[in-house]
Amino acid sequence: MNIKVQFRAGMRYAKKPEVYEIAHIVEHLAFGANAKYPNEQAFETEFTKNGAYHNAWTSDYSVCYETECADFEWDRIMELQKLSITAPRFNEAELKSEKSNVRAELTGYMNDYNRLLWPRLQQAIGENVAVLPERVKTISNIELKDIREHYRRTHTAHNMRFIIAGNLRGRKHKILKALNHWELKPGERFDIPRDNLHSASPILIRRKDATNITFGMSWMITRKLEPFEVYAMNCLNHILNGTMSSRIFGQARKQGLVYDMGSYLNNEWHNAAWDFDGEVNAENAQALFDLIHQELEKVINGEIRDDDIEAAKSYATGRYQMGAQTVSQISDYYSDNYFTSGIIARYDHMPKYIQNIKKDTIVSLAQEFLSSDIHALATVGSVEKSLINELASKIEFKDLPSLETVL
Repeated sequence: MNIKVQFRAGMRYAKKPEVYEIAHIVEHLAFGANAKYPNEQAFETEFTKNGAYHNAWTSDYSVCYETECADFEWDRIMELQKLSITAPRFNEAELKSEKSNVRAELTGYMNDYNRLLWPRLQQAIGENVAVLPERVKTISNIELKDIREHYRRTHTAHNMRFIIAGNLRGRKHKILKALNHWELKPGERFDIPRDNLHSASPILIRRKDATNITFGMSWMITRKLEPFEVYAMNCLNHILNGTMSSRIFGQARKQGLVYDMGSYLNNEWHNAAWDFDGEVNAENAQALFDLIHQELEKVINGEIRDDDIEAAKSYATGRYQMGAQTVSQISDYYSDNYFTSGIIARYDHMPKYIQNIKKDTIVSLAQEFLSSDIHALATVGSVEKSLINELASKIEFKDLPSLETVL
């Protein structure tokens, strides 16, 4: 059985900027001392004795606690998860250790160029987030009273959502009854903050030791996509970057321009983002961005073959049939929508959405994203800024044709 319990308690809900990293530290303390076990080691020994797994993660908006266990001990593990979430005993010794661990974790991330550039891009377009060096500086400001305040304010019944995947036959009533008896204050479900977003100038994070250019670019629109639109964008991403035969990544590999790159859709509460990322050697960067522009321009001009769409549908259907073989796969599918946007998109509805993907929806969405006035390119490298400016100019799209004209 896989159990995820999520609270809107991430970094954006810190009480003040000076303790921005507090949610991350609360998450690290989640499996420490509690009402029954004196420290993390004692709790861990009991939790994992039959092979069960636990983890937690923090994002801008979420703190999510996840466990996975054998079916025969699901109720024991659920009780232990309840204990860790509802009855923590925060103490100075574990706080000191976890502050040090979080500092080491974030410092290590500074060598991961993708983790450097995406927060910088978010910040540049107006999202109220901190970049890694800023996050590290806030750790020393966090005291035990701050931890307890953040926990009390955010870990409440109305602010909690959960996903449980496994053999639920004959167990649903027992599970719901148990959850209803978790000792959490009522509280409130926090709103997702709305930012004033705008385009940003091209960004270069200079690293002397960078041997190539790591890039991320995003086009954002200020609305949440409907499920049928999400599947249309997933289809387009597959056509452009899904396989070695795709229009951008496939051609780039064939021409020796890039080892790996991709494109993705992020559909959130207020906004949707179409993101591209990858790594490219400086001498190949202009040719790669020319190719990206060329293929995106074809899409917004309606130059998508029916057989490309049918091939993408066939691929998605196969992935659908392969995608529910484990409880964690099922749980992950639902968490992408439910925790972020509150949507419960049933897994068995996926074939219908796949088969209903239409060319006009794909083209219309591509035009909507690429004409957006919220977009940015962020890079990490040792190159001159003038090269990054030139790359950014290659992904500008102006005077887009009307949908009626291209179709």
